[in-house]
Amino acid sequence: MAEQRLLYLSRADVENVALDMPTILKLLEEAFKEKGHGKVEMPPKPGIHTMPDAFIHAMPAFIPSLHSAGIKWVSGYPENFKRGLPYITGLLILNEDETGIPYAVMDCTWITAYRTGAATGLSAKYLARPNSEVAAILACGVQGRTNLEALACLFPLKRVYAYDILPEAQAKFIEEMNAKFKFEIVPAKGPKEAVMASDLVVTSGPILKHPTPIIEKDWLKPGGFGSAVDFDSYWTGPAIAQMDRISTDDHAQFQYYRTSGYFTQTPDPYADLGELAAGLKPGRGSDKERTLAINLGLGMDDMAIAPEIYRRAREKRIGTWLPL
Repeated sequence: MAEQRLLYLSRADVENVALDMPTILKLLEEAFKEKGHGKVEMPPKPGIHTMPDAFIHAMPAFIPSLHSAGIKWVSGYPENFKRGLPYITGLLILNEDETGIPYAVMDCTWITAYRTGAATGLSAKYLARPNSEVAAILACGVQGRTNLEALACLFPLKRVYAYDILPEAQAKFIEEMNAKFKFEIVPAKGPKEAVMASDLVVTSGPILKHPTPIIEKDWLKPGGFGSAVDFDSYWTGPAIAQMDRISTDDHAQFQYYRTSGYFTQTPDPYADLGELAAGLKPGRGSDKERTLAINLGLGMDDMAIAPEIYRRAREKRIGTWLPL
């Protein structure tokens, strides 16, 4: 038998592949269309929880149209920043869909960040006003950066308000994003100022089971779109109840989280992102609707992106081959 081997891609390797956001958006939209038509296998993600508000989750998925099968083993520890460590860490394994043999193992930090931003962008494509020009980023970490990059690919942004409870994080975000984009990135004095001035609002702090949300009813303007990357950690019950349309990325996993103690004041979403992408449910109905996307993060997101990273890494001779 021929020697079996797999390609190992470190975090630096994955970053050096430099997969662009437009490609990520395209791959994710294709995957969600397949999901909408019932052609994706993705069981609910089991996990363990070694500390309060921390998680280590297993996220398997199979997308037949992309010949993508695998699993992500990912952790999220909100207190890691105090140790100089990233909030999200983990590994992703790809398997051949015809033999089941693993052919790649890669760091998942970059993939998680970019596919999460792309999921916000894709939700906004269906639920936000196409002419949205002003955005707010609440929590200026990794997710704030990638969510803004995705929105910048899809909307004619002219101004972005940035807010973080850590002034140094806010200042660094503004400096980096002003260097990257041509539109204006400005500091917000507080969440209320940022939300009320914006057409698109992204909240991307840590996911907390018992949060102290701060976004109140009427802060999001009529016609505004919100993306709650951090579940309902930022949005109060009355603010969520005011939404005309709420979407998620997967109904089953939303209900799973509800039974686990999350979303106690959140109505059931009317659609998931697969239904929107496949045209099975309508998106925004008018310019006055308030809309909110609550994407939970799915294994299929990662499996939509990882094979393309593997393919490009091989083309560029990036990574390390290891015997299996």
